[in-house]
Amino acid sequence: MTTIAERNRANRRKGAAWEAELLAGLRSVGEDAERLRLTGAEDEGDLVIREDGGLFTVIETKNARFEPGPFLDEAERERLNFAKHRDIDPARVEPLVIVKRRGKNWRQAFVLTTVENYFGLDTA
Repeated sequence: MTTIAERNRANRRKGAAWEAELLAGLRSVGEDAERLRLTGAEDEGDLVIREDGGLFTVIETKNARFEPGPFLDEAERERLNFAKHRDIDPARVEPLVIVKRRGKNWRQAFVLTTVENYFGLDTA
């Protein structure tokens, strides 16, 4: 019988492996992506892609049960932390959640965002 601690370690390993797979995949198609390392209350997400014109996409990676609402809330907090720590306008940072699909590679993962973020709408 596995303990909760053993299960948590296994889940963290799976999450780290998914993050590494996604990072390698994004880089393989020419994206300027890197890992973010800050953890805790002011976490900034898992990956960041530097876009043209000084824009950024902060990515929260998930290899877990699909919970879009909490995932998007976390990505939004991390977007704000990323901008704050670099003293940049949060409007220059787009948050995304990329969720692994069981049995699929990184290209078939789910990408979550809001209508507001996708279309660049002002906050209601």
